[in-house]
Amino acid sequence: MKTVLMVAEKPSLAASLANILSNGKNSQRKGLNSACFIHEWTGTFMNMPAHYKMTSVCGHVMSLDFPGKFNNWDKVDPVELFSCPTEKKEAAPKLKMPYFLAQEAKNCDNLVLWLDCDKEGENICFEVMSAVESSMRGNVYSSTVTYRAHFSAITDKDIKAAMNNLGYPNKNEARSVDARQELDLRIGCAFTRFQTKFFQGRYGDLDASLISYGPCQTPTLGFCVQRHDAIQTFKPEPYWVLQLTVKSKDDRDIHLDWQRVRCFDKDVALMFLSLVKGHKEAKVISVTKKEKVKPRPLALNTVELMRVASSGLGMGPHHAMQVAERLYVQGYISYPRTETTSYPENFDLEGVLRQQQQSNEWGADVSEILNSGVWKPLRGKDVGDHPPITPMKLANRETLDGDSWKLYDYITRHFIGTLAKDCRYLSITATLEIGGELFTSNGKSLMDPGFTKVMHWQALAKNEIIPPFTEGEVVSIQDDKLVELQTSPPDYLTESELITLMEKHGIGTDASIPVHINNICQRSYVTVTNGRKLVPTTLGIVLVHGYQKIDPDLVLPTMRSSVEEQLNLIAHGKANFDAILQHTIEVFRQKFLYFVKNITGMDQLFEVSFSPLSASGKAHSRCGKCRRYMKYIQAKPQRLHCSHCDETYNLPQSGNIRIYKELKCPLDDFELLSWTMGNKGKSFTFCPYCYNYPPFRDMKKGSGCNSCNHPTCPQSLLSTGVANCGECEVGVLALDPSSGPKWKLTCNRCDVIIHLFEDATKVTIEEDECDCGAQLVNVEYRPEKTKLPKEATEMKGCVFCSTEFSSLVDKHKAIASRPFSAPNRARGGRGGKGARRGRPKQPKDKMAQLAAYFV
Repeated sequence: MKTVLMVAEKPSLAASLANILSNGKNSQRKGLNSACFIHEWTGTFMNMPAHYKMTSVCGHVMSLDFPGKFNNWDKVDPVELFSCPTEKKEAAPKLKMPYFLAQEAKNCDNLVLWLDCDKEGENICFEVMSAVESSMRGNVYSSTVTYRAHFSAITDKDIKAAMNNLGYPNKNEARSVDARQELDLRIGCAFTRFQTKFFQGRYGDLDASLISYGPCQTPTLGFCVQRHDAIQTFKPEPYWVLQLTVKSKDDRDIHLDWQRVRCFDKDVALMFLSLVKGHKEAKVISVTKKEKVKPRPLALNTVELMRVASSGLGMGPHHAMQVAERLYVQGYISYPRTETTSYPENFDLEGVLRQQQQSNEWGADVSEILNSGVWKPLRGKDVGDHPPITPMKLANRETLDGDSWKLYDYITRHFIGTLAKDCRYLSITATLEIGGELFTSNGKSLMDPGFTKVMHWQALAKNEIIPPFTEGEVVSIQDDKLVELQTSPPDYLTESELITLMEKHGIGTDASIPVHINNICQRSYVTVTNGRKLVPTTLGIVLVHGYQKIDPDLVLPTMRSSVEEQLNLIAHGKANFDAILQHTIEVFRQKFLYFVKNITGMDQLFEVSFSPLSASGKAHSRCGKCRRYMKYIQAKPQRLHCSHCDETYNLPQSGNIRIYKELKCPLDDFELLSWTMGNKGKSFTFCPYCYNYPPFRDMKKGSGCNSCNHPTCPQSLLSTGVANCGECEVGVLALDPSSGPKWKLTCNRCDVIIHLFEDATKVTIEEDECDCGAQLVNVEYRPEKTKLPKEATEMKGCVFCSTEFSSLVDKHKAIASRPFSAPNRARGGRGGKGARRGRPKQPKDKMAQLAAYFV
């Protein structure tokens, strides 16, 4: 019996496919990665008995990246990214997807791929094939071993038809995705790294951790900024309109429209007013009636779905596509990513329509269409990908959540509308003459609502007044006046308008358009306001203006649309993969070098829009290099900036920073600082330079003095360490010298805090060790505040063992998840002593008695 492995793109899709193909008779087990299930059943494959295993991936198996050494922003010149090697890495290492697929493919005879039927899906097909090639019995790249299922809906009919008409994955389409991935990686990373490093730490109020560039993302932002510029540069222009009101026979006031519409010269407008002013009556010189048609819509594709979701349903395109994907996997709609607006000749339109007859929402409209005859849909565009988006089974408000129902409701009504009659109405125009000037009154009369009965938002307005005039009739003039108005600027782009522009200029695909729009929102280049309008932020505006100043091609849509055309040639097998890739990379490499050379042009715009660090913040501690005061920038992220050295130093976030006794680091001469999180939170002293550039190999970036191994510094771990931390088992409890008079020991690796010796004037760590392995502590009090036994003012002992200290030590953990025990705490000596000089001391029996005190 053959064993056939089948792979879908998502676990939920695999479950639906297995249920259909096995007729509901499949078993299920969890896979090795715990994210994917394996559904098994028996049947026939190519007229032979077969054991089926259906599982899935979770999107892409592999992702393209640079080798590790090229991911170091500080050591790699971004221009190297245009020529350095790339490698495929696991897209989600935790899932161990290649290993999981290889294990499931062992001893399998055939592979059937059920990935989404688009270019990305074809690319994932070959990722799956690469993962299982060493496990399959035959050559996985043979068309008699590997098969590709092509489907557009998760219905019994479509899936079983796909199973009976298996093909082979499209290598050319997969390669076009490889090319796009490599171009986006090299171009995006090179520009992003350079401009991020150049501008970060340069301006005090620039709230951006990453200043990214994307070959599609940036032109998308460019459209938004272009509209913003049009609004800002718009100059209102006055114009004048002649307005007349007449009285109809049925005693209604009818407002007339001036046939000239408007006049931009006031003197000329006054002349026209004078021609009308002396008349008290108007004559109806004609009444025309014309039957007009409002055509039913074309079949629904992805771009139109996103446009309507944004403008009519209040759903962003990215969210709308997520909802559509969910509806597709659940079998409610066909595949939601398609550019086609024409139904295939063999599409069972009437069968799909009949499924909706039982709906409480539109069932009556469907029955009416079926009884009168289904109208042939308008012929749209067939790009050869997937059929238009259609409903595949009946749903109701109770079976779907809010957004899912809104989208399903629209998709279904749109589908029904494509099979209904056109909307027909009578357009009536009455033309009146006064003093040689012509005026009109317009109205509409509905004859047949057609498709607007089900697509009710498309219905004609009900307040259209039908002109109650007859030809030759004379009516009295009630009012005539000249009104001054002003031209108004365009409004900000809506998501719907942006989607239209992106489609028109070839920016992105139906699958990637929502991703690019979502990116410019998430990266704070634009904000979405009421009406889903996209308003560029200062950062977004400055970036686009900077690109325009240096090299307009970087932001114009023409360059990316040209690249997309080249990628499509690869997909259709009409262009060489390597030639297209290398040519495009070299073009952008040259543009990158020119951009770097002329970056001052963009920097000048940043200077105008953002405050240089040298002009923001307040004087704080001294720089160890120039001995001048550095500026403390409190805006997130907190940092210090030396305007003389033009260097910026990161600081701990979300806490209070203060100068610590004007002491200096013995290594670099920078003034020491103290960081505190809240009144009772963790705190430590640190050197700003060492915090950013650790001086010792085992000292991590972002560490304080309590992790420094300097042999003589009074603030270092060797001078303040007391004992190993029993909570994290890798940290050391060290005295925080800046915490007095509310003294505390803090772990230099986790959030354990021990408060002790409150109001003491001085606490020092001794060289001597206790038998338990902890360093002894010397504490001094003023006579009037002493809390030591027998009113002593000074005493030496062990924090954990000395009974004299038991009432003066109070353990507190800011965040702790398991019991804290004294025996674990005392395994080693002071940081760098007991733990580094041979084997740690073992706790003595008396430690067990004291454990209860700390638990």
